Amino acid sequence: MDPKARRRASIENGDAGEDLVLATLIGNGDDLGPIVRHAFEMGRPESLLQQLNHVVRKKEVEIEDLCKTHYEEFILAVDELRGVLVDAEELKGELSSDNFKLQEVGSSLLIKLEELLESYSIKKNVAEAIKMSKNCVQVLELCVKFNKHISEGQFYPALKTLDLIEKSYLKNVPVRTLRMVIEKRIPLIKLHIEKKVTSQFNEWLVQIRSSAKDIGQTAIGQAASARQRDEEMLDRQRKAEEQNLPGLGDFAYTLDVEKIEEESVLKVDLTPLYRAYHIQSCLGIQEQFWEYYYRNRLLQLNSDLQISSTQPFVESYQTFLAQIAGYFIVEDRVLRTAGGLLLGEQVETMWETAVAKMKSLLEVQFSQMNSATHLLLVKDYVTLLGCTLRQYGYEVGPLLETLNKSRDKYHELLSEECRKQIANVIANDTYEQMVLKKESDYENNVLSFNLQTTDITPAFPFIAPFSSTVPDACRIVRSFIKGSVDYLTYGTNTNVYDVVKKYLDKFLIDVLNEVILNTIQGGSIGVSQAMQIAANISVLEGACDFFLRHAAQLCGIPSRSVERPQSGLTAKVVLKTSRDEAYLALLNLVNAKLDQFMQLTENINWTSEEPTQGENEYMNEVVIYLDTLMSTAQQILPLDALYKVGSGALDHISNSIVSAFLSGSIKRFNANAVMGINNDLKMVESFADERFHSTGLSEIYKDGSFRGCLIEARQLINLLSSSQPENFMNPVIREKNYNTLDYKKVASICEKFKDSADGIFGSLSNKNNKQNARKKSMDMLKKRLKDFN
Repeated sequence: MDPKARRRASIENGDAGEDLVLATLIGNGDDLGPIVRHAFEMGRPESLLQQLNHVVRKKEVEIEDLCKTHYEEFILAVDELRGVLVDAEELKGELSSDNFKLQEVGSSLLIKLEELLESYSIKKNVAEAIKMSKNCVQVLELCVKFNKHISEGQFYPALKTLDLIEKSYLKNVPVRTLRMVIEKRIPLIKLHIEKKVTSQFNEWLVQIRSSAKDIGQTAIGQAASARQRDEEMLDRQRKAEEQNLPGLGDFAYTLDVEKIEEESVLKVDLTPLYRAYHIQSCLGIQEQFWEYYYRNRLLQLNSDLQISSTQPFVESYQTFLAQIAGYFIVEDRVLRTAGGLLLGEQVETMWETAVAKMKSLLEVQFSQMNSATHLLLVKDYVTLLGCTLRQYGYEVGPLLETLNKSRDKYHELLSEECRKQIANVIANDTYEQMVLKKESDYENNVLSFNLQTTDITPAFPFIAPFSSTVPDACRIVRSFIKGSVDYLTYGTNTNVYDVVKKYLDKFLIDVLNEVILNTIQGGSIGVSQAMQIAANISVLEGACDFFLRHAAQLCGIPSRSVERPQSGLTAKVVLKTSRDEAYLALLNLVNAKLDQFMQLTENINWTSEEPTQGENEYMNEVVIYLDTLMSTAQQILPLDALYKVGSGALDHISNSIVSAFLSGSIKRFNANAVMGINNDLKMVESFADERFHSTGLSEIYKDGSFRGCLIEARQLINLLSSSQPENFMNPVIREKNYNTLDYKKVASICEKFKDSADGIFGSLSNKNNKQNARKKSMDMLKKRLKDFN
């Protein structure tokens, strides 16, 4: 073995283990870092280096062995490679020759190719230039089109053109100068458009404000026409119900829809507003336009809510309210059609502002009005305003409530006006029964107020039981009812009839009844006037039912609902009391007149020596007056009133006769005077019986009579003429024959009853025991009455 072999064997044997590990790691391509780090950490780097060198040498030996093994093949390969090199040289020569030929042929082609490429470049530049020119031309054409739109005031097409230039063409404009000019002009153009549109919108604001009055008047006029149609339809329906006409349902609900729809179209030109709003939206400033619109319209509203101080409200209220109606009709149209320009909350705020201002204004104006007619006219127009705006969804209840608050003021004014009319009617009354000469007079003064006592038309001329005051007063009351219904209708009252009834009752009591009472108590009327007033009150008392039915008819209430007993008027009872007051005044006047006649009893010879053959002269005048009184009363007064007048007058005559015996001016009377008074009383009793039967009172008052009103005087005369006057003290006889006589009065009268020696009793005292017995009985009565008292 040679030395190299031995050395390699020795190395392999010495470090075989470690070399094998390194060789394996190197052969696998693993990381030797951990081994190197470990060797340095152990302080043995030299050993590692030796091992690495050993591995290198070992690999070199392997390479040498491999070369030795393939040496022959390598020589052969080199020989072949040299052969290939010779062939390559030959090929290179051929290629060089072919290349030279190719260069010669391709030079001309290259020149032509360069020329072609240059032509393509020129063509491209020209095409690009044409395209750029077209863009510029298109932009300029759009600019011309834009300018045309601007000059014609067509701002929306102008903005659309401007937007097209800005978004689609401006970025493609190759000319920087042109592009910069257009870019600078766009904001100025938009500002110009905004100003022009705002100017046009401001003109529209002025125009729509001036048109609002016409719009409001037209709408309110339509509401008034609709209300009139409804009233006419309801009136026809009520008449049909009263007459029980067939086909009522079809008749009552016929409605001309086409006519209403045509009339309901209001000419409100909002085109300028729509255009302005749309253009402002295109400019992107719609929120600014919202605020601008709302602010300006609110300023206009505040201005419209101011009334002129130089013109009376009753002359300007229609213009004022029509302006407000037109304003809110426009706002409703804007809210519904302008696409969000106006919010519902904003309209509600404006409406609340207007309602608050109108309520305050109306309250002040109503408080200052002194005419019911003016107040009613304003009220009617306000309700028409409410009816109009309610159709557009506005809440008008608070506004109509203001009218409800003023209803007392209205009725006070209306009552005062009617009071003056009634007072004037009564002051100008002749207190004579109305003479109706023809049927039209009868219809106007009797049938119109249901004052007839029978359904049979009388013969003409017809003498009514009342004077001209009654139909005139009924007309005034009817006008009051109409005015009251007119004011309360179309308001917030749900039951108009009850309210009208309340005011009617108050009017009849506080106005009609009070004026009549003042007339009665004024002391300036005579017997015939008092009698006619009593008759008039009786008729007016019956007319109260007509007033209620008329009020119900105007309020649309069935007449059967007011015919119930509990639905009557308190004024009917009050008028009945006033009628009694008139009767009392009449009786006082009659009694005063009778007193004038009865004072003539002082001229009677109370101690006459001769018996009186007939009645006294004063009694003839009394009976004549009673005859005239009863005849007149029978024509004018109802039977119950006639009975009151007759019985009152006769009762007063009876009292006057008794008072004559009690009079202090009569110190003494005798039987002859009693006989004369007895003749007077018989005359009055005969008249009383005759009139009680001739007037028909006997059929009504079967248990009474006019003669009964003279009972006290009759019992007194019977007592004084009795043969046994002392029987007055007998309770049984007194209750039967003298029950109306008073002890004290009888005692006073009997003390004055004395017969002289030459009187009727004295002259026969010695001849007629009967006369003496009567005198003794009278003396006994006087004594017993004196003891009793």
